[in-house]
Amino acid sequence: MNTVITSREAILDTCRQLVKEQGWPAVNIRNVAAACGVSVGSIYYYFDSKTALTAATVESIWCDIFHFSESEPDFDSFLSCVQWIFDSIRKGSEQYPGFFTSHSMNFIEADKSDGQQLMAQSWEHMQTRLCAILTKDQKVRPEAFDDTFHPKKFVDIVFSLILAALIQQNYDDSAILEMIRRMLY
Repeated sequence: MNTVITSREAILDTCRQLVKEQGWPAVNIRNVAAACGVSVGSIYYYFDSKTALTAATVESIWCDIFHFSESEPDFDSFLSCVQWIFDSIRKGSEQYPGFFTSHSMNFIEADKSDGQQLMAQSWEHMQTRLCAILTKDQKVRPEAFDDTFHPKKFVDIVFSLILAALIQQNYDDSAILEMIRRMLY
């Protein structure tokens, strides 16, 4: 058995594959080491605990599903961005069965604050991008927002609805998209 893995990313690739094929419970130090063909110590070289491995895997999967990058789609509207998010959720739920509902349970044990902080950072990143896209959307009615109801508040509401859809495993975006149409355009 090899004692050194090629990279941290190779371990995370293996973790993503385990989630796809066997579900979230397959991600533990021993299973990952076996799937990588390395010793348990090699995994600990890159991740100092199961919680660290779990957190990195969660982040890796979230990034795979909702990747905003330099080459992100050029959304012509806030509505198209929200629709893209729901399309990504549907694809992600097929690609990573049970991920949206089960990964948060892994942070209930010790060190759950690290996992919660990681989730908060991911969500904040998504909300920031949504705000930027909403602000750039030239189709929004000028009177849609004012001093008491501004784009950030609207994004907070829409994002809460997206999170509720994840928790409920209800990926039907029709009502949310219609609400956005009526409120903004």
